[in-house]
Amino acid sequence: MTSLAFVANAVDGTVSTFLLDDGALRRVAVSEIGPGCSAVVVDADRRQVHVAVKGDQPAIVTGRIHRDGRLEPTSRRDVESSLSYLALTPDGRTLLGASYGGGFGISLPVHDSGVGDVVSRIAHPNMHSCAVGPEGTTAYFVSLGADLIAQCALAGATLTPLDPPTVAAPAGSGPRHLVLTRDGTNMYVMTEFSGEVLHYRRAPDGRLTLAGQAAASVPGRGLRPSRLGADPVAGHLIWGADLHLSPDGKACWASERSESTLATVPIAADGTPRPAERFTPAERQPRGFAVSPDGRHLLCTGEKSTTVSLFRTEPDGGLVLRQQAETGRGANWVRFMSA
Repeated sequence: MTSLAFVANAVDGTVSTFLLDDGALRRVAVSEIGPGCSAVVVDADRRQVHVAVKGDQPAIVTGRIHRDGRLEPTSRRDVESSLSYLALTPDGRTLLGASYGGGFGISLPVHDSGVGDVVSRIAHPNMHSCAVGPEGTTAYFVSLGADLIAQCALAGATLTPLDPPTVAAPAGSGPRHLVLTRDGTNMYVMTEFSGEVLHYRRAPDGRLTLAGQAAASVPGRGLRPSRLGADPVAGHLIWGADLHLSPDGKACWASERSESTLATVPIAADGTPRPAERFTPAERQPRGFAVSPDGRHLLCTGEKSTTVSLFRTEPDGGLVLRQQAETGRGANWVRFMSA
């Protein structure tokens, strides 16, 4: 299966486009997007990307995906504070954004020409990620600062808090990035400070219930739990980042930046995650990664590396390094699209 991978290089202000074909990775384009570009979301039907950029005026930049993989910026929507995560509804008509520095989550309509004005806004400290339920009528925002997940109904681009409006994460865990299973019955959240994968059961009405957690940071390396405001490098603290599911739902992978590892977290048939026992060396300080549409490969970035690593995924969740390729400075985000 042939696919395109888009890698945001925050320091360079560029997005690299890679072609993944028959297990081989080749960079085909580097596109200027804007300073501090990070979160990327792909609208394959419109052949568009939306990219969060920082700078003096943070914004969402929308770009056209050309056949050669090049991205052409076509519009810009300024926002009040930089966004750390973007998510699209399944129909591509609504965009969600989470702002860590601004402490808010927003929803905006999407048009063929770009992104419209903010329709709804919710506020919690240090919002770090967001997601849409597979049916497109519920939305979730993770607050690292308050150890919670905000849960909302989503109608068009309008957010309405559910009852209750939030569900707690373990105190001091620092929930960060989240992912939903394809059928929407389970949600998994990577924690930054405790290095765990939290497991939430999701009811048909979208409400979440915390069901458990599993360790996802490498043992025996002297890592200690972190906290808000701490320096994880100086203190050699747990520094969890991203996570993604295998297409069959039998495993998820989680990145930890202090030891630069990707943990394989097995998932039981009932959705329960088990503690990771396998840890694969990754790019230095691996903030973001993604799994190819066919599930056969995983592409990982490193904030302190100028290369990306392509791994082959094994049936048991193992990762085998296949290739490294140059990308740019400050690489922190990956998203795929079938070519």
